[in-house]
Amino acid sequence: MKTDSIFYKIFQLFPSAFFELIGEDDPRTVTYVFTSQEVKQTAFRLDGIFMPPTRLRQFPIYFVEAQAYKEKRNFYYRFFSQIHLYLNDYEPVNAWQAVVIFTERRFDQALPHHYSEYDNNPRLQRIYLDELPSDVSDRSLGLSLLKLLGTKPKEAPAKGRSLIDRTRQELTDLTVQRDFIELVETVFVYKFPKLSFSEVGEMLGLGDLKQTRAYQEALQEGREEGREEGREEARKEYLTRMVPKLLQKGWTVEEIAEDTGVSVETVQEFITQE
Repeated sequence: MKTDSIFYKIFQLFPSAFFELIGEDDPRTVTYVFTSQEVKQTAFRLDGIFMPPTRLRQFPIYFVEAQAYKEKRNFYYRFFSQIHLYLNDYEPVNAWQAVVIFTERRFDQALPHHYSEYDNNPRLQRIYLDELPSDVSDRSLGLSLLKLLGTKPKEAPAKGRSLIDRTRQELTDLTVQRDFIELVETVFVYKFPKLSFSEVGEMLGLGDLKQTRAYQEALQEGREEGREEGREEARKEYLTRMVPKLLQKGWTVEEIAEDTGVSVETVQEFITQE
């Protein structure tokens, strides 16, 4: 179960949790839409974007990145490249802000010196779920769920059961209640990948989870992982075609790497293939 997909499911169903997390309490944020957007030039997709309605030009676009592990390559290169390619493609009238949510501070690789101007800059907000104050869970169910993602495994079962009990008390709409509890289930499937669905269900006091959406989505994700190889082949085909063309136009290797969101070393691999 990929952690970033869990964040995006939470924000799709309960977008208010995001604005509570970043400390934005303007009531007009309810008009934002959480979406994804393809970057035309590269076929990359920005999966986490909060878009304000067109009439609110003074409100920023939020680009959201979730990190639950340390990537081999500093992810800030990829993240900012995608943002700037998006801005180049769509030329939005709104300002923008980047928000990175880490389940733990240790997964933050630190800003590369190329982006040092974003350090202590309101353009970039970094949030560490494992460092949120203990009382943040009292503010809303959405914040409680996000904090659960950063909770240590030994503390998670009790907090998960408590959150489910609270959900049943506070959410009177049974459909919304069910959706929220299924998000809690999904968080636990991620946090305890070695446990069976029966064991996760017992941990939460819910019984066997095999009939739930969390179980079905996990099965589907397993199938999709088998398709990743096909996507990788498509990416290689794209670079094989585009790298020589861009070089002929006078682009440097570094410019190609930044534009396509890959490393300089990867670009050089496609030069040697020619």
